[in-house]
Amino acid sequence: MSAVMDGSQPISIEQDVVLARQTVRRLAIECGLRLVDQTKLITAASELARNTVIYGGGGHMDWEFVEEGTRRGLRLVFRDEGPGIADMKLAMTDGWTSGGGLGLGLTGAKRLVDEFSLESTPGVGTRVTICKWN
Repeated sequence: MSAVMDGSQPISIEQDVVLARQTVRRLAIECGLRLVDQTKLITAASELARNTVIYGGGGHMDWEFVEEGTRRGLRLVFRDEGPGIADMKLAMTDGWTSGGGLGLGLTGAKRLVDEFSLESTPGVGTRVTICKWN
C-alpha cells in the first residue's frame, strides 16, 4: 500500500462525486481488493457521495487503509453538516426515498460492503462509514 494511509476530499458538487469515485477506484486497487469488490465499493461510494451532495448540501469523504490480522481493508467516511435524517429506521427501508430516487441508496450501499454504520442528528448532519475487506 502507498505511504499515504489516509486522506480526505471535499464533496460539494456533482463533479466531486466523479472525483470521489475515481479516488475510491485507485485506493481499492492499492488495497488489493478483487475486481468484484472494487466494483461494489465504488458503487456504494458513488451512492453515498451523491447523497452527501444532494441531501447533505455537501461535505467530505475521508478514507483510511485498515488492517486486522492478515486482512487489509479500505474504510470510507462520508460526512456532512446538512439537515440530518429525521427517521433513521425509515431511511434504511428498501424503496423509501426522501427525493425522486429509487430509494436504494443507503440500503443498497449497505448490501455492497462488509461494514456499514449510519449516524445522523437532525439539524447537525450525517456520517456514514463503510468498509470493504480483501
